[in-house]
Amino acid sequence: RLLQPDGLSPGRGFAHGAVAEQGRTVWVAGEIATDAEGNMVGDDLISQFDQALGNVVIVLEAAGAEPGHVVSMQIFVTSVPAYRDVTRALGPIYRRHMGGHFPAMALFGVTDLVEPEAVVEIMATAVVPYE
Repeated sequence: RLLQPDGLSPGRGFAHGAVAEQGRTVWVAGEIATDAEGNMVGDDLISQFDQALGNVVIVLEAAGAEPGHVVSMQIFVTSVPAYRDVTRALGPIYRRHMGGHFPAMALFGVTDLVEPEAVVEIMATAVVPYE
């Protein structure tokens, strides 16, 4: 259950929190914009965000999860101003991968990522309900 509590301004594109009482937990490692052969896809934030988020979904599917099971997501970018500049363009990409599901999220500006060509890395946690 996603939380949008009274007393806080409504989250724009994110939930303030999530509650999961039962289920299998899936932790998705930091995914960057590499393809199946390990090659970096794109050199800009938009194309790398698209590939990295797609990689998150691939990991979810491998665990029997789906985007709607994500309860928390962390996005790391090497330039917060660049992220702000393309936020509107990222919306349709996000919805293509995640639908209308907006879990608890945080964006972090970081100096570098392990892969020098990477400009974005995405981690997620999902809870898959027991059947």
